[in-house]
Amino acid sequence: MLMKFKKLVLILSILSVAASGAIFWCNKTIENGAKGKLYSQTNLIPFNKVGLLLGTSKFLNNGKINPYYAYRIEAAIELLASSRIKYLIISGDNSRVDYNEPQMMKTDLMLVGIDSSLIFLDYAGFRTFDSMIRLKEIFGQTTVTVISQQFHNERAIFTGQRLGINSIGFNAKDVGTAQGLKTQTREKLARVKVFLDFLFGNKAKFLGPKIEVAEASPFIPFPCVAKGFGKKWFGGVAGI
Repeated sequence: MLMKFKKLVLILSILSVAASGAIFWCNKTIENGAKGKLYSQTNLIPFNKVGLLLGTSKFLNNGKINPYYAYRIEAAIELLASSRIKYLIISGDNSRVDYNEPQMMKTDLMLVGIDSSLIFLDYAGFRTFDSMIRLKEIFGQTTVTVISQQFHNERAIFTGQRLGINSIGFNAKDVGTAQGLKTQTREKLARVKVFLDFLFGNKAKFLGPKIEVAEASPFIPFPCVAKGFGKKWFGGVAGI
């Protein structure tokens, strides 16, 4: 019995070390793949025709505004206001009738004066993997500026590279370690999942008809939407 127990402990120890090694390797590979492709200032980021705003829940379980959401909205406003992107695709989860990440984000962007004709919605962006596949297959884009927190942008850029998408990332303000610990832990596992998705040839959950990213009227920049303007609407959420 003691020998069996020792053998079990040995096997579990080996598996634990292997799992830790895999997580570390996947994390570093994705980080390295995004080097030189991440920006935090609008005056330094190259122009791209399309920005991809990755969705998240607007509210936390306690009913407060999700800071990840607020900071991503502010980052999208900054890019549009500085004319560093022309169009915006919002990709998120709309798996339930009462939950619609893309529409919530579009509504809040319109509240600060963003022209709705420049916003395109992807309702089947259930995962970042799906969002990047659909960006290319549905919206026909092979070059994009991804808008999210840095850790999220890194994974999206890596995914895009594997799909033949030339991606850069505009980093929204991140959330403190204590508040974002759960998200950061989940991110480590999500990075392993990316490699498994490609290894097993996984596909997006849904595809569908093609959507052309263009508007009927000429493009007009938004000089009235100043940097940080979104903070007013969010009631100072940036100070969280």
